[in-house]
Amino acid sequence: MITALERLVAAINGEKSDRIPIFCNLLDQGAKELGLTPHEYYSSGANVAEAQIRMRAKFGYDNLWSLFYVGKEAELLGCEKIRFALNGPPNVEDYVIKSWDDVEKLQIPDDITTHPAFEQQRICLDILRREADGKVPICAYITSTMTLPVLLMGMEMWMELLFIGPADIRNVLLEKCHEFFVKELKAYRDGGANVLVYSNPFGSPETVPMRFFLEHSLPWIERDIQAVGTTGIVYYCGMSRFNRVLDAVIARTGIGVYYLSPLDDVAEGKRIVAGRGLTCGVINDIRLVDWSVDEIHEEVRRLIEAGMPGSKFLFGTGVMPACIPDGHIRAMLDAAYEYGSWENRG
Repeated sequence: MITALERLVAAINGEKSDRIPIFCNLLDQGAKELGLTPHEYYSSGANVAEAQIRMRAKFGYDNLWSLFYVGKEAELLGCEKIRFALNGPPNVEDYVIKSWDDVEKLQIPDDITTHPAFEQQRICLDILRREADGKVPICAYITSTMTLPVLLMGMEMWMELLFIGPADIRNVLLEKCHEFFVKELKAYRDGGANVLVYSNPFGSPETVPMRFFLEHSLPWIERDIQAVGTTGIVYYCGMSRFNRVLDAVIARTGIGVYYLSPLDDVAEGKRIVAGRGLTCGVINDIRLVDWSVDEIHEEVRRLIEAGMPGSKFLFGTGVMPACIPDGHIRAMLDAAYEYGSWENRG
């Protein structure tokens, strides 16, 4: 029987297996799976790994996640307070950078793998690597250089610094964030993660003007990727559209996997990628909360029909809200298994 990793590799290589790979990103659902509060759940890497393994066994999709919550990166850089919500993802409550002077004080760990705030991620990765046994892709979430400051100072303060300055302070912060990005990605790659989601909302022309993207975002994207290589890298803009810049990103970076926005035209994205990488069609999972089963099936069919011809296609979700009913998750995946089957396409 073909493994999940073999299925993904076949799609990347433009080959047909039994079906297209299907990624379902269940994170906060893990607490419910184990009957724990979010704080209890995320306090243990063993909890996160166990829930990931259980949920994949339950639903049958093709990936495992090492991600706890995005604020974990801020904890590695000095954040001491995370807000745990009962009906939403944990988030940074106390920013590390509160004034421009704090930028100079920001310290990047010499070795992330030995940092106390990385201990539970390391435990989680160890368990996932052992259980996956080279048969299931293990995903890690890595925040880009230009996006990381949002976790350290908040969006409003970062947008002011990014667009208005002071330029010297902005440049110092970007250099420090780039150093952290390189070290963090290496830590996850060395730990066994082989799908490295490069998260960069500033890589979308919906977040920044096109001119700014070309003059500032793209050079930093290129620098990030040159520093770590393209192996396992997935270009992702936090669900913001990026078809307009796809060709430029491919030409400048050589990244091989593109996780489109639910608002991107999948067929157009596939045409732009033009065989130079794997195109990922992504469902609008917020709508899964209240869509009917028939509506879910129809949307899955529409996405797969748009992206599957010619292979080099993956069906995926965003970060699934915890309030999506299990029955709707099952309906989405059953439809993806049916419509994504190469045998069913003749």
